[in-house]
Amino acid sequence: MSANGLSTRIQQFLDSHALARTPSPFHRLGQQMQDILGDGGILKEVVQPGEGPPVPRDSSVSIHFSGFLEYSDRPFETTSHLKYPRMMKLGRDVTLCGLELGILTMRKGEYSRFLFLPEYAYGAMGCPPLIPPVATVLYEVQVLDFLDSAEVDEFFAMSPEEQNTAPLSMLLNVVDTERSFGNRCFNHSRFEDAKDRYKQAVTLLGNRKAEDEEEKRSILAGQLPIYLNLSLTQLRLDRPLKALEYGHKALKIDPNNTKALFRCGQAYLELFDYEKAQDYLTMAQANKPFDVDINNLLRKLAIHYKDCLDKEKELCSKMFADFVKK
Repeated sequence: MSANGLSTRIQQFLDSHALARTPSPFHRLGQQMQDILGDGGILKEVVQPGEGPPVPRDSSVSIHFSGFLEYSDRPFETTSHLKYPRMMKLGRDVTLCGLELGILTMRKGEYSRFLFLPEYAYGAMGCPPLIPPVATVLYEVQVLDFLDSAEVDEFFAMSPEEQNTAPLSMLLNVVDTERSFGNRCFNHSRFEDAKDRYKQAVTLLGNRKAEDEEEKRSILAGQLPIYLNLSLTQLRLDRPLKALEYGHKALKIDPNNTKALFRCGQAYLELFDYEKAQDYLTMAQANKPFDVDINNLLRKLAIHYKDCLDKEKELCSKMFADFVKK
């Protein structure tokens, strides 16, 4: 007998029934969440609201997420260790049904929690060894950014002939989306990925056969910023010759473009061609006399040029001294 007069076996039986009557953590959490489908399969709690329109169905998203099992304080999967998670295409890269449906209810910057019943998560089988059978899971999700890439998917599904006869506005939208993808890669220091996106965009424009002068001008206007982006990306990849190539392509479209002149000046400086670097940077400075980046690079150029002349002077002095001795 135990101290309260009940046998240990009876006490254990009563304790187990008390535990059974106690709501589980997921049950308690679900009581304060919103049923977004009406069948109780996906419950949502907005922790931090976002802004703008909801994530479109055919978009590519950049999200932070962590998945938890009940009674576990460690996630079975997470992107928290990634400073810049990659863009994922809905319907292709996001494979969990509940997670995709939940993301479609979110906005940029939003942070929310979701409870997914097994039919919206890992099903009756689970996902051994991490996910047990018939498991309800909790996901914490934050939408960092998204791009509506439906038009891009539609365009790339076309044949080359269909692409060339598609409305120019559609092509320009696709190019703008590809450039946006490249910009995000560049901002996350994924320069090879950025280069590939920019090259894809500029290739699409290059393949287009302009029907008239107005369309030709629109294509050139679309190519110019991408050439500038490619030039800068190649500089980040320590490829000054390639950077120079794209800088000159930009100048062919707009001979007085300040950014193109500046990029060429940067490339020539890295190639140790100080005179050409001086020429291009001086032309850029003439357009923008008070630009901090241009003036700083000109000062850097002056220091490098002086060091180079001093070394040449020292070398000549040694050669002359050797000649006199002989």
